This record gives sequence, C-alpha cells and structure tokens, in this order.
Amino acid sequence: MSDIKTLAGDSFDVLPTLESKSVQCCITSPPYWGLRDYDHPGQIGAESSPEDYVKQLVSLFSEVRRVLRDDGTLWLNVGDGYARNGGTGKHGPNAIVGNTKKLIQRRNCKVPEVWGLKDRDLMGLPWRVAFGLQEDGWLLRSRITWIKKTAMPESVKNRPTNATEEIFLFAKSPSYFYDSNGLREPSGANLRNYWILGPEPNGSGHPAAFPTELARRCILLGSRPGDTVLDPFGGSGTTGVAASELRRQAVLIEINPEYAELAASRAEAVHPYLDLMVG
Repeated sequence: MSDIKTLAGDSFDVLPTLESKSVQCCITSPPYWGLRDYDHPGQIGAESSPEDYVKQLVSLFSEVRRVLRDDGTLWLNVGDGYARNGGTGKHGPNAIVGNTKKLIQRRNCKVPEVWGLKDRDLMGLPWRVAFGLQEDGWLLRSRITWIKKTAMPESVKNRPTNATEEIFLFAKSPSYFYDSNGLREPSGANLRNYWILGPEPNGSGHPAAFPTELARRCILLGSRPGDTVLDPFGGSGTTGVAASELRRQAVLIEINPEYAELAASRAEAVHPYLDLMVG
C-alpha cells in the first residue's frame, strides 16, 4: 500500500529530521525568485537578491543530498525572470516579496547589482542554480526542456513569448539509478530531453502547481515501485499524487499550513485509505 506523508513546516527545519539515505529521488519546483508570496516569513523566493536565492537553494539541497540514497537523483524545475529598471517601489526583485489578490508579484525594480545584470536582461536563474549545485558536489546529468502546449500570454513585442522551462537531472554519485525503460518514446526509442506537456486543469487552489505528468515521468525514470520520493516544496501535493498512483511512497514538506492541508486532502481523494500524517 502506498503511503504519503505531508509534513507542514520549513524544509530547513524538517529535512534534518529525516533519516539519511532514506529517499530514492527528489522531484521538486522551488518558488521562483521574486514572483509569489506564500505567506511565510521564511519562504524561499523572498530573498533580497537573486544571488541570495541561489545560495539558499544550494544550502537546502545539500540537506536533500544527505537524505538521498547513494544511487539517488534530484529532478529540479526552476523558473527564470528578467531584471528591470522601473523604480524602487514595494514590488520587484529588490523589494520584500509583496502579496496581491492573485499572489503574483510585479517585477518592477532597479536591476540587482549582481552578476553584471543590465536592464531587461534575462537573469538565467535556472542555470545559475544548476551551476551552484554542481559546484557544491551534485553531478549534473541532463537538462530537459519542458515545452508548454499553452504558454502564458505576455504583452511583449521585442522578444518571443516564453513557452519553456528547465528541468535538471542531478545525481548524488556516478552510479545512480535511472530506469531508461520506465518511459520510452512512442517509437520505443530512448526518451528525448524535451517534454511537451499541458495544459492540465488546476483546481487545486495552488497558484503554481506543475503538471502531474511531469512528476510521473520523473518518478518512472528515477525510482522503483515501493521507493520513497521526496518533494521539499510540496505545494498542492502533485508529486505525492503521482507517486501514489505509481505505488511509490512519498514525503512532502510544505511551509504553508493551508497548502499542506490541501496536499493531504488531494492524496486522500486519490486513495482514501492512505496513511496520511500532517505534522
């Protein structure tokens, strides 16, 4: 029987309580920097600079590496953003993350004085995080391009509309588990490093839930039935739902108690008999 544990709390506090080498793979998408407010003073994404954001993630994922088995993997989705020069109001990367009715932050600020960024520069945050993790000891094995069937509209006329995001595959050691037969191309060929996904109805109430199919693919490639999957940014519980459907165990950590309850409710709706723990 599958088991999903949903733990309400800050991942910096909860991860150290997990047993070393108890998780086969980690599948997660941290809050994007300076974009949304998850209503918690310790939230990732509210750092005063993108540089501090990268440092925070590198520190957190070093603890994830401890709880991974030696042959474990990390599947990481990180979003990008643009540096803008628009003043120093209450919104934007140089300001403390502010909340709006839609939980969306306007990025209208002075260009952060890091990395030589200029006005309107694409910050390259996913790769900056990836290189930070690589330098910290992770083995960077693949970059997968997530191609969105329905892109978010953008009122821009001086560049193409963004319709992709990055998913990175990291390994704890060179001898890591990867099931190339867990998911194949329709032709039977080895899976390619671009995934065309979405749209997927989002009735979870969470503003940034990623597609269940994204989590499902990572789980099939990075774990076996009965293995434990970790998501330190559990959100609405998508990783847990996919893990349960594929007969894996799951540990979800969510800093916002309301979202933690939501994740537990989603898991219970999929399998009402699951042993759920919200603590």
